[in-house]
Amino acid sequence: MSRRNTRKSDALLSLTPMIDIMTVLLAVFMIATPMLTSGIDLDLPKAGNSSLSGDDRALQISVDRAGRYFLGQNQLAREDVVHRASAMRLENPKLTIMINGDRGASYGAVMAMMGALKDAGFQKVGLRTKLDN
Repeated sequence: MSRRNTRKSDALLSLTPMIDIMTVLLAVFMIATPMLTSGIDLDLPKAGNSSLSGDDRALQISVDRAGRYFLGQNQLAREDVVHRASAMRLENPKLTIMINGDRGASYGAVMAMMGALKDAGFQKVGLRTKLDN
């Protein structure tokens, strides 16, 4: 058998379907991502007419009226929130944390979270408020 008689297969890769799929995935993620960051429904306290320039990509920790702690949508104990935040800091040493405290939340619950984060070595911890309009 001669090598000249064997036919090489022409393997062509069509990128058009792959590009179409990636475009659809990009559109889905662009629409779904803002919905994922909504978090817990809180009534934030008002604090002035100007906002601080901060990092919108900060880790969001919420404290509701009942004094429960949330990381995203997940309710966790204070120690578990600090443990997870510490694990995230290993991947991002410049991690910023924003605490979203409900207006009716206990001052002690919010300060307990801030104290626990400070004890864990976090330097960039802020409190989120809404603008006075």
